[in-house]
Amino acid sequence: MPRPTKQSPERGNARHRLLEAARDIIRAKGFAATSVDDLCRAADVTKGAFFHHFASKDALGVAVADFWAETTADFFAAASYHAPPDPLARVLAYVAFRKAIILGEIAEFTCLAGTLAQEVYATAPDIRDACGRSIFGHTDTLVVDIEAARLDRGIADDWTAESLARHTQAVIQGGFVLAKAGNDPALARESLDHLDRYIRHLFHVT
Repeated sequence: MPRPTKQSPERGNARHRLLEAARDIIRAKGFAATSVDDLCRAADVTKGAFFHHFASKDALGVAVADFWAETTADFFAAASYHAPPDPLARVLAYVAFRKAIILGEIAEFTCLAGTLAQEVYATAPDIRDACGRSIFGHTDTLVVDIEAARLDRGIADDWTAESLARHTQAVIQGGFVLAKAGNDPALARESLDHLDRYIRHLFHVT
């Protein structure tokens, strides 16, 4: 997902600053290790301001997952991979774009929704569901191009555009886990290289 844009504490209202702080700190430390004090300090707000906007830390977790979905939707909608006229070229350009934005520190390029979902899926269902809306909502944006590529190339194999769209996200999220486990962003980029090869194989592109 996109790298965060650091903003000074003076910019935006308290709620927005808290969401930006949560986006960055949770990707770096995880949800459990992120305290309300951490968030208030990074956002330069009081605890009173925090609890004015969020009834609890879990409520903040839901809100930041939704915030992530909103801001990344704009980021991906404006991305260059939509430009090619050929639908398969757009799908492959998407994979290349995801590889190209694996830059900087691991916390700067990994997915907030994926990080949260892995940590809280069994303990905080409201946050888990918000993460699901983010991940599957983004997944859905790939389906039209994949289906158009299937029709364009007469692919009649027993897989669907929806299943391949989900698989792309499984590879991307798995690549992020490998990058974290190995402390090496190259492991995530390697996963995207294999995804590119796999998609070309499905579409019989040499």
